[in-house]
Amino acid sequence: MSHDKIATLHIVAANKFNTNIMIKNTLAIASDHGGFELKQILAQYLREQGAEVTDLGTHSLESVDYPDYAAEMGKWIESNADKKGIIICGSGIGVSIAANRNPRVRAALCHDGLSANLARRHNDANVLCLGARLIGIETAKDCVNQFLSSEFEGGRHKTRVEKLS
Repeated sequence: MSHDKIATLHIVAANKFNTNIMIKNTLAIASDHGGFELKQILAQYLREQGAEVTDLGTHSLESVDYPDYAAEMGKWIESNADKKGIIICGSGIGVSIAANRNPRVRAALCHDGLSANLARRHNDANVLCLGARLIGIETAKDCVNQFLSSEFEGGRHKTRVEKLS
């Protein structure tokens, strides 16, 4: 199957899920300097959708170290176990590695709505990681919508997720 056909299948599958949602959650958002601008856009978007957003930083484009913000997200998740978070860096890779060092965090690096949806449904991810230099604003919003509107399915996935702890 060609790459174009696979991409089309992913888009069609992702569009089966919610795209316009009212978010009644409290969640945290964080980034390093590479993700700062996207973080600002998504935080505003989330507030417009009804979410209460805790901004864990950074608060400027000044160069900072992503592990520090991933650690802050981990602390926030530890004290808000039923909540979710979003963390952004240039590629999303650094923050996903750093965030997953905390045993309470199940961070998933997502590049489209389908991967964000599956991260919640199959992996019970509680932190969405995004790469600001790799995805556009609308794709990031789709990832957020899918992540926040999807629920963990449990069942056969529950046993697998328990093995992660």
